[in-house]
Amino acid sequence: MFNTYSYILDSIPAFLNALFSVEMVIALLVGIVGGLIIGALPGLNPAAGIALLMPITYSMSPIPALTMLMGIYTAGIMGGSYTAILLHTPGTTSAVATLTDGYVLTQKGLPLKALSTSTYASTIGGIISAIALLLISPILAEVSLTFDSAEYFLLGLFGISLIASLASDSLLKGCIAGLFGLCMSCVGQFPLESAYRYTFGVKHLRTGLNATIVLLGLFSISQVFVLVRDALNAQKSGKNQEKKQDMINLKGEDLTLKEKISLIPTILYTSIVGLFVGILPGAGASIGAFMGYNEAKRISKHKEEFGKGCIEGIAGPEAANNAVTGGSMIPLMTLGIPGSPVAAILLGALMIHGLQPGYKLFTEEADITYPIIFGFLLANIGMFFIGKVFIRLLRHIVDIPPAVLNTMIVVLVAIGGYSISNSINDLIIAAIFGLVGYFCRVSKFNSSALTLGLVLGTITEKGLRRSITMARGDVLGYYLGRPVCIILAVLIVVCLLGPVLKKAIQNHSK
Repeated sequence: MFNTYSYILDSIPAFLNALFSVEMVIALLVGIVGGLIIGALPGLNPAAGIALLMPITYSMSPIPALTMLMGIYTAGIMGGSYTAILLHTPGTTSAVATLTDGYVLTQKGLPLKALSTSTYASTIGGIISAIALLLISPILAEVSLTFDSAEYFLLGLFGISLIASLASDSLLKGCIAGLFGLCMSCVGQFPLESAYRYTFGVKHLRTGLNATIVLLGLFSISQVFVLVRDALNAQKSGKNQEKKQDMINLKGEDLTLKEKISLIPTILYTSIVGLFVGILPGAGASIGAFMGYNEAKRISKHKEEFGKGCIEGIAGPEAANNAVTGGSMIPLMTLGIPGSPVAAILLGALMIHGLQPGYKLFTEEADITYPIIFGFLLANIGMFFIGKVFIRLLRHIVDIPPAVLNTMIVVLVAIGGYSISNSINDLIIAAIFGLVGYFCRVSKFNSSALTLGLVLGTITEKGLRRSITMARGDVLGYYLGRPVCIILAVLIVVCLLGPVLKKAIQNHSK
């Protein structure tokens, strides 16, 4: 373990070299500013933002490219709270828990205090998660050394089953979405062979479905369909979409030093809660935010003030949901299991840049991996200062009409999608998966499980094929003879049967 930690010190020169490059500075600024804007715009989210900007990273070096995408992730989570506080309209689902006390403070004429609390707590939560990512990942990376083909096969199934069971209203729908993603990963060339499958005579599909193109469709194009649907529904109901928000006075009372000090215990505790929620695959920032709010209220000495504009009610969920960001990257970078839907997209970004999760990522690729983590830490620090400036510009950003926002998304998808391989076929595929993503949203199928199935499909299939070869006819005995495989198999069964048993117990108790 200590040998793994030694790579951290060895990677510092590489980080400093990358930090003082123009590309890295631009990446940090684009990541933080872009994340704040994307998070603050109702209808967009970090997942859609990362999918939109991922094509830009193709021509970038891995360190600034991944730093920018992770910056969008953490800044997007913080930006979502701003519109929740000012307009009672959460920019992201993870900001819903902030509404309760944040908007009440705005109504009391203290929006600046609420926004400053959000920025302060989010920054500390993000920094704690980045430090945890730096220190915990090497330990899990060494654990990954015990993994071979059989373990990677079951690990892929475990990740999909976990997200299907935790992030879906219906276990069956979650499993169907995950299996559909696995099927999509089978399009193209057989692993380890030269034959093709499921291409239906289309030469463009021989190389398989590009993960970035699919993600653009699932998260970005589908969001356009949702926004258009909402606009049409609003027109039918007679609502005026051009109604402007009242100008909000942001020159009120700011967060005092005494209040900042008093919030530290709450922020530290809820950051730890969010960190562990992030490590648990499938939970996500929304669950982390609500748990952070509940825990902040539970340990507070002023429980009666919650819901009435309590700054602890803002600090708790905001620290927790930003702590989820780094936590979700820990199982992603060490075991290849994303801890959130956004992390599932980042897994694709890692692979695009030739980085494979596991032990080698922290040893052979340490001069790339640790500078990325340092960059993520720097992004969390930088978003505090940029966030303070961003607060003053919010009144203009939140007034962007839905029609303009939709046009911006479509144009960015078209430019980004076409630039990947200069093929109109990619845009057709993105449009098709946009319809698939919209269907998933309307029918409450889990897009995250589908994404994870697509991203992990190749690894899972390779693990299965290789393990069958290594078993030499005794597949069951081969798997049962490996302790880690038994543990993973038990966990898969627990993930799939857990929700069923829980529902049966609830029905019986009624």
